[in-house]
Amino acid sequence: MANPSQTLGLWRSLAIYYAPGRLRRLRRFYGPLIQPGDLCFDVGAHVGNRVAAWASLGARVVAVEPQAHLMAWLQRRYGSAPQVTLIEAAVGAAEGKATLRLDPLNPTVASLSPDWIATVGRDAAFSRVRWRAAEPVRLTTLDALIATHGRPALCKIDVEGFEAEVLRGLSQPLPLVSFEYLPAAITVAHDCLARLAALGEYEFNWFAGESHRWASPTWLDTGAMAAQLDALAAGRASGDIFARKK
Repeated sequence: MANPSQTLGLWRSLAIYYAPGRLRRLRRFYGPLIQPGDLCFDVGAHVGNRVAAWASLGARVVAVEPQAHLMAWLQRRYGSAPQVTLIEAAVGAAEGKATLRLDPLNPTVASLSPDWIATVGRDAAFSRVRWRAAEPVRLTTLDALIATHGRPALCKIDVEGFEAEVLRGLSQPLPLVSFEYLPAAITVAHDCLARLAALGEYEFNWFAGESHRWASPTWLDTGAMAAQLDALAAGRASGDIFARKK
């Protein structure tokens, strides 16, 4: 059962991610990327706004979330949806167990990476975050998820500094992968580029914040995207990078 701080944090997330117009923007952005019947992985599902958008587009969704109280909410909201599979776990380079550090009032920044927490904790944008709680979580891998559920057409990864570890648990290229970038910890995004380049030939684009509008009119190769990351590191806005297999 969630404690009062977790409940408040959950409601704050719901107010943000289900704000009026938010799902409509997600459907508009993902509509050209997802076909009915496609399988999509949502790694770091949080409160499931992408689950809602993708399912409404006809996709089959595997949503993975390690925070127990968030998974309880996802079960209430999506547990009976036949096209949605919910998995309470984190994703990493190998199966096992790990410790998730979190701020109950800010569940969006729960992380498995002590290095990431130390890095972003020095940034003014995180000055009010206190990773004062911890909970043990089960670790699975993308390879294990693929073995059970199939190869996804889209895999979204948003796991607060653990994105490169998630990709280390993948041994094959996927058609479309997205991962979060954060200027204060841009090294993680560089590590993700390197891992994807080792898996296959990709081209890249991105959007800043929650705009869900492509930032570049053309898709970039790995070198050009790496240079763009260095430019993004000088800014304040986080966002999502998309890797499309050529």
